Amino acid sequence: MDIKQSERIQTSVLNGVEKKALVWLAKRQPRWVTSDHLTLVGFIGALLVAAGFILSNLNVSWLWLSSLGMVVNWYGDSLDGTLARVRNTQRPIYGYYVDHTIDCVNEGLMFVGVGLSPFVHLDLALIAYALYLIMTINVSINAHLKGEFKLTYAKLGPTEFRLVVIVVNTVLIAFEGIRNWSWTVSLFGTSYCLNMLDCVAVAVIIILMLMLLFTFINDAKGYAKIDPKK
Repeated sequence: MDIKQSERIQTSVLNGVEKKALVWLAKRQPRWVTSDHLTLVGFIGALLVAAGFILSNLNVSWLWLSSLGMVVNWYGDSLDGTLARVRNTQRPIYGYYVDHTIDCVNEGLMFVGVGLSPFVHLDLALIAYALYLIMTINVSINAHLKGEFKLTYAKLGPTEFRLVVIVVNTVLIAFEGIRNWSWTVSLFGTSYCLNMLDCVAVAVIIILMLMLLFTFINDAKGYAKIDPKK
């Protein structure tokens, strides 16, 4: 089967530096290391992220495990494709299927882990995960229809989001006042107690909704021109 690979659109803030670092790392991987091994490393990283957040119910210092998991996940998830391209061993069908299926599993582990921590309500984490999946589906649709695989939005990509999580974890560990801050709001007659990260989660949900709406409108206009009314 002849497969035409989609053009990867990567315009994140750290893209230039990250790409050079990944190529450098890929060239120095032992020959026995394969892209599948690195995909597994990324999955292990996601497990560490989830475990760290869940264990933070016992002690906030477990968030360091989540931060380590973010680094491990970045190493495996970002390097698996780079290794295949450097070695010219790409498998467009198998690689696309395995990589993006595992990505969805990894993201699910991370979001659920956050929701089972003492810092974010599970329902907010799941709403954010659902919106993230919709964005992922949108990317896959555009890869099929336009041959464009867009990896970043508003100059932010997965690597930048991992760094944000690491910074937030560090702040939560270092500042007890931020961990313990809370705000009670009433919505439709029900009171909700939100802590600092709950408020951040709400902001992220709103941003994701706006990004999805903006992306949908732009893409729909573009497809309307390509496929006009008859």
